[in-house]
Amino acid sequence: FDDVMNDQRKAIFSQRREIMEAEDIADIARDMRNQVISDLVDLNMPAKTYADQWDTDGLHAALIDGLNIDVPVADWANEEGVDQDTIRERIEEACDAYMAQKAEAFGPETMRSIEKQILLQVIDTKWREHLVTLEHLRSVVGFRGYAQRDPLSEYKTESFQLFEAMLDSLRADVSRRLAQVRPLTPEEQAALLRQSAPPPAPEAPNPDARPGFDENDITTWGDPGRNDPCPCGSGEKFKHCHGRLA
Repeated sequence: FDDVMNDQRKAIFSQRREIMEAEDIADIARDMRNQVISDLVDLNMPAKTYADQWDTDGLHAALIDGLNIDVPVADWANEEGVDQDTIRERIEEACDAYMAQKAEAFGPETMRSIEKQILLQVIDTKWREHLVTLEHLRSVVGFRGYAQRDPLSEYKTESFQLFEAMLDSLRADVSRRLAQVRPLTPEEQAALLRQSAPPPAPEAPNPDARPGFDENDITTWGDPGRNDPCPCGSGEKFKHCHGRLA
């Protein structure tokens, strides 16, 4: 059992190390995105099927949700002589153009940093979730022996399937997050700066004010006459200062 987990750990951490050491991982992100596109086309336009059997609406919705692009899939499918490979290539070209615009908006260096950060975050999250799933599988696979099935063989088969599913999910999540990330608008930047700005320093107490004076607590004002100096220390008569509020 441990050998299976160790083999998968080596594979995932080898890819993680490759990403950390690479200066530019745009090609890795693009390969992941193209695999997602290929999977979506295969799912909605299976091989050896005719155009009238394709789920163009499903593919269109999946592309908007997963890759944030709106392309005329149905119109392409109605063109004479168009097959799945043609549509796959057009989607890839549309995604490449969309991501190139995004990289230009962020700046190449910032975009490369975003790609690396998102990739590493998703890998770490998916791997932790996968470990929990494997632990659950390990706790129940022993019962397969009662059905005359080898628990270790069953574990190897299912853990491999789970690993492949994790990689599919990883590619989809990375592609979705990279497609949805965008620069902040000037209004959003201003709001963020306001939120992060330190609160204004409290005003220093007036040294001429009555000891313990708090303008929000009338009991600290004493009992000044209307023509007496205001207890706040402003130098004005009470009736012209805080006396107007009393």
